[in-house]
Amino acid sequence: MSDERSRPAGTAPLNQAAELIHGAGALLVCAGAGMGVDSGLPDFRGGEGFWRAYPPYAGLGLSFEELADPRHFAEDPELAWGFYGHRLALYRRTVPHRGFGRLREWGEAKPGGVRVFTSNVDGQFQAAGFPRVAEAHGSIHHLQCLDGCTDEIWPASDVDVAVDEATMRARPPLPSCPHCGGPARPNILMFGDSSWVPHRSQEQLDELTAWRRANRDLVVVELGAGQAVPTVRRYAELASAANGALVRINPREPRIRHGRGVPIAAGALETLLRLG
Repeated sequence: MSDERSRPAGTAPLNQAAELIHGAGALLVCAGAGMGVDSGLPDFRGGEGFWRAYPPYAGLGLSFEELADPRHFAEDPELAWGFYGHRLALYRRTVPHRGFGRLREWGEAKPGGVRVFTSNVDGQFQAAGFPRVAEAHGSIHHLQCLDGCTDEIWPASDVDVAVDEATMRARPPLPSCPHCGGPARPNILMFGDSSWVPHRSQEQLDELTAWRRANRDLVVVELGAGQAVPTVRRYAELASAANGALVRINPREPRIRHGRGVPIAAGALETLLRLG
């Protein structure tokens, strides 16, 4: 199987991928932001994509990277929670597309089962019924104390942030820490973030590592993971090099650098339905 192809998905790569998945003893799903696009979630890739999703930020000239900065929660909490509060509400009402269910069905039929590694913070895999998800960058559905009075992480299930969509600024009251009463922030690893509390994600990653070691015949299916933030691609390549084979599904950047694998230049939902 060539590691150089990046042509649109034809019959051959789909058949090769189906063969790998069918013969796997366990399934590891590695997913980036592109996995959620078919559920209707916005594509933040590049400034223009982000500004199409959030026009008020285009007017302010603020990029995704500038907004995803933890300092805003201290310096301008209405700006910070306008961005994250809007996303929290969006992710809560988003229904995972059918491809999630297809992956879950395949994985549950394997002797070793299925696990997920994702850089996404949206909780879509949990909403689709996956019981074991390693969230490398944390979760918008969990909070931590901004001032660090505790390293406790708690669910955001009771949080409802009102956002003025014309200005994308949040209206008080804003989420607070139940221990000290100070401001709270999402338990998400942001850009330049030195205060993220990582232990919830680390526990998930430790469980995933132990599972991988016990399942040497796994196949990795990577979906919607680009090179700009290569967390997912690197993990998928590491896991597939050590334990099995890689199916990389990506409409723009499907190339596999090394090792055994199948690159498929197409979207996640389209490909998963064709594979099934």
